[in-house]
Formats: sequence, C-alpha cells, structure tokens
Amino acid sequence: MRLTINGKSHEVDVDPTTPLLWVIREQVGLTGTKYGCGIAQCGACTVHMNGLPVRSCSIPVSAASGAKITTIEGLASGKTLHKVQKAWIDHDVPQCGYCQSGMIMAVAALLRTNPKPSDADIDAAITNICRCGTFQQVREAIHAAAKAA
Repeated sequence: MRLTINGKSHEVDVDPTTPLLWVIREQVGLTGTKYGCGIAQCGACTVHMNGLPVRSCSIPVSAASGAKITTIEGLASGKTLHKVQKAWIDHDVPQCGYCQSGMIMAVAALLRTNPKPSDADIDAAITNICRCGTFQQVREAIHAAAKAA
C-alpha cells in the first residue's frame, strides 16, 4: 500500500485493517503522533487526512491509501514553525506534553476552517483531552494563533 505522509510517498506492507497510527509510528517511523486511548476519544493520535483532523488510532490504513496525510512532523514549513506551534511555545501550553501533538493538529485544522474562533467554537471543535489540565493555556494559545499572521 502507498501512503503520502508529509508530502513523501511511503510503501508499506501491512494488513489493511492496521490502524493508521501504528503504520505512521512503526512502519514510517514518525513518532510524534501518540497513542492515547485506542478508541478515538482522547485525540493524542490526531493527524490531518486530506486537510481534516482524524483520530488515527481508529482509521484503518486502507482508508488512508491515496489520501494526503499530515502529522505533527509535517506541520512546520521547513524550520519555520506553524503559528499554532509557535503559540504553544509562547504560552507555555505543555506540561507533560504527551497530548500536545494531537491537540496542535486539531487546532491547526480548526483555524484553517474558522480563522477567528470564539470560545464556544473552540469548545465545540477541540475535544482532545489533556490530563495535565492546560485547557486555559490552550485557549489563550488558540486565540494568539488566530491573531498571528
């Protein structure tokens, strides 16, 4: 099966029912996407598939064939951080950091479709779970990223 991840083509030989998350991590070697719950609830495994945020732990790799997949490793443009990544650093969002790659991917997708989200928009769209409870910093960083050029 051929996958396009972060603009690069990857040939993988796996069972078509293998979750995309495990192919990204184990076959392709991109470990920024994390395993959290395995049932698409926590969002640690969020990646973009054709520009939309998906929870890769619940997507069979066969559904991703032919799709354009972006992981946290592909969000920046060269050495220039994505505005959400920059806002995360500027607002000291991560504590343990485990959920942050999925959270950043979900927020980047939100800002692509809703460049100036309200708090209600954020609450509705960002359902990722942070066990450290950095939700206030997350909200501040989202608003800062929305204001960034």
